[in-house]
Amino acid sequence: MTSASRRPDSCVWCGREVAETGMGRRRRYCRQSCRQRAYEQRNQVKGTSIPADAVVLTSEEASAMVDRVFQVRCAAEDVATAVAEGAAAHEVESLCADLVQLAREAERFR
Repeated sequence: MTSASRRPDSCVWCGREVAETGMGRRRRYCRQSCRQRAYEQRNQVKGTSIPADAVVLTSEEASAMVDRVFQVRCAAEDVATAVAEGAAAHEVESLCADLVQLAREAERFR
């Protein structure tokens, strides 16, 4: 698989797109601060019953995630309605672009 056809990787901490380095191992984090936060979380769960790969969210983070997922569902419903009603191609394209943007934002866990 060529690097041009490979899907961009997402940061394992925040979900943002990770820039491709070209050579060597693939990067797992989009920036040093995400790498640091992941390290801190791994150390906080050592010696507890929480799995090391668990995603721990505050209630505010969980609520924000639920809101983002709701926005994605609403945008998807808008696309489905527009298609069912025979909307013009440019309208559907605009709705799809909004849906993709909302989906990218929803990928962020933190």
